[in-house]
Amino acid sequence: MLDTLRNTSTGLDNVPAWFLRLGAPVFCKPVALLYNKSISTSVVPRQWKSASIRPVPKNSAPVQHSDFRPISITPVLCRTLERVVVRTFLYPAILMPPAALHFSDQFAFCPTGSTTAALITLLQTISDMLATNPYVVVIALDFSKAFDTVRQANLLRKIALLNIPDPVYNWLVDFFSDHTHCTRFSGLVSGFQRITASIIQGSAVGPVSFVINASDLSTVTPGNRMIKYADDTYIVIPACNILSRAIELEHVADWAHKNNLKLNRAKSVETVFTDSRRKSHYTAPPILPYISRVTSIKVLGVTFTNHLSISEHISDVICRCAQSLYAIKVLRSHGMNEEELTLVLKTVVLAKILYATPAWWGFTSAADRQRIEAFVRRCVRLGLYQASDPTLTQLIADNDDNLFRNMLYNEHLPGVTKHQYHLRQRRHNHCLTVKTDDRNFVTRQLFKDLY
Repeated sequence: MLDTLRNTSTGLDNVPAWFLRLGAPVFCKPVALLYNKSISTSVVPRQWKSASIRPVPKNSAPVQHSDFRPISITPVLCRTLERVVVRTFLYPAILMPPAALHFSDQFAFCPTGSTTAALITLLQTISDMLATNPYVVVIALDFSKAFDTVRQANLLRKIALLNIPDPVYNWLVDFFSDHTHCTRFSGLVSGFQRITASIIQGSAVGPVSFVINASDLSTVTPGNRMIKYADDTYIVIPACNILSRAIELEHVADWAHKNNLKLNRAKSVETVFTDSRRKSHYTAPPILPYISRVTSIKVLGVTFTNHLSISEHISDVICRCAQSLYAIKVLRSHGMNEEELTLVLKTVVLAKILYATPAWWGFTSAADRQRIEAFVRRCVRLGLYQASDPTLTQLIADNDDNLFRNMLYNEHLPGVTKHQYHLRQRRHNHCLTVKTDDRNFVTRQLFKDLY
């Protein structure tokens, strides 16, 4: 682990990552002894429980304290040990949770979670509900300072339910106890203060701790669904359960109060989704108090309209890519060679277009796809992308195949069929479900190259 340390911020112990990586052959044995002693005795060295906070702006023009995100810079050695605890003990416990906790609706900081998986699940849920309902309501919830106000006593009570060794649990108790931090900003350093709440943003234990803290939050009405990515929480309610909206919101508010969180209704939004392909007439549900209704919603960086159109997202992505393209042309004017420019284009510009494409590519129209391909052709004319390189459609198809290959043994896919006779080789041996909406990733992949 010391050999693979990345260059990162140095904690208050002033031991940089490059120094530990350079001296790994010498340091590995004493560090291993220190780690084993720390876990077996459930003691975290006092020096590792002091951090410096460097405020990171949430937007380009911060004007008040709430516009900054407090990131704790903890010692590199402590973060490395935290990763050992998370990978060795917490992740296996999350994969086999107790009855009181469930992680199937959480897609952040989990072994198999990602924003793409969360988007695929959300769109699949909406499409399945629209098959039998005239509309589906999605409420995007916002929690104020969610990571910074977590009550540690409640968190440790939930961690105690997991199947982890007692020394590891006691190590986590000691880790969250007597933590102190100071703030560095504009060359000034504050005094030290104790941390009485929070999961300590910037630590390796922090993200998975929030996932565990939110694992007992779920819907109360059968038929409703909740999809979570860290503190980004979405409640999906079909038209048949529309009267349960107020009940669900009150349940979330009660849960937040018990866990020292605050549901920010002013920033929470509601969207009524319909299927533009079906000519169905319906009466829109009344607007909830303190919850604004919008016609488009941005979910984990992808914008969808209430008709499941992706055109707004395409426009936003192309606009941001055009700005990056201008920056690349400036680099060319300053003498950067063509090979490096192409590398920057692929890692910066094309990466923005390819973000979460397995989830939203099926919802694009022919005009949307033409706009994206036109942008790639523009890159070819500028000499930044070779005409012989894979087209964007090919890159997206490769992304789909790679993701589906990783999902073949996922529990969310239909069951496996077994035959006693020989058949033509197929891409998969899962059962074929009723083909409802072929815009969704799972349906597209199950029926791809079927004949």
